[in-house]
Amino acid sequence: MLKKIWYYLFGNPNQSIVKEENKDVVKYLITGLGNIGADYLNTRHNIGFKVADALVESLDGNYQTERYGAVAVCKNKGRIYVVLKPSTYMNLSGQAIRYWMNKEKIEIQNIMVILDDLNLDFGTIRIKGKGGAGGHNGLKSIEQDLQTSDYPRMRVGIGNNFSKGHQVDFVLGEWGNYENEQLPKILKHCVGACKTFGFLGLEKTMSEFNKKILNSDPPQNTTNDNA
Repeated sequence: MLKKIWYYLFGNPNQSIVKEENKDVVKYLITGLGNIGADYLNTRHNIGFKVADALVESLDGNYQTERYGAVAVCKNKGRIYVVLKPSTYMNLSGQAIRYWMNKEKIEIQNIMVILDDLNLDFGTIRIKGKGGAGGHNGLKSIEQDLQTSDYPRMRVGIGNNFSKGHQVDFVLGEWGNYENEQLPKILKHCVGACKTFGFLGLEKTMSEFNKKILNSDPPQNTTNDNA
C-alpha cells in the first residue's frame, strides 16, 4: 500500500514516461540548469532553463510536473528528447539528472547539460564531452551524483561585465536591454545544437556550433541599461 501511495505521489522510478510505441526509439536527456521561482526567471544564471524552453517550444512539446522537475517528452525525426528543468535548485541538479537517466535508461553519452558560463563572452557557445566544474555549483552536483565528469555539456557565455566583488549580483541579475535583444539569436543557435546532437552526435555538434554567435561585443555596463 505504501508503495502504491508513493508511486501515485512521485511516480514509479522504474517506469518510463515515454509512450509504449516509442520505447525503442533512441532517447536523449537534455537538461537546462537553473533555479526555480519568479525571482530567478530572467536571470543570467537561468540561461539553461531558457534554452530548454526554446527547445520544447520548437518541438511543440509541453512540460509536465514530475519528480525532481518539469519534464517534456518531445519526438523529432526519429529521436526522443526528454527535456528536463530540475526543481532541485542549481546546487542539487545532479539528483534530478541521475534520477531521469535511470528512469528512462539513457546512457551518459546521450545527455546534454546546458549552463551559464561567465568565463565566456556573451553570445559564445562551447560544447564539450567532458571537463571540470569550473566553479559552477550545478556541475559540481552532477559530477558528485554521476561519479564522473565525462558527460556532454553546453556552456552558454554570459560574459563578465561586472566590477570587482559583484560577480554574484551579475550572475543572479536580470538581462539588460542589449542582452534581451540578442537572446533570441542565441537561443535559436542552442536549440539547433541540441537537435544536431541527437541527429549527428557530439563531434559534429561541436564542430558546427562551437562559435561566437554575435558579430559585435556588447556595450559596457549592460547590467544597468534596463534600469
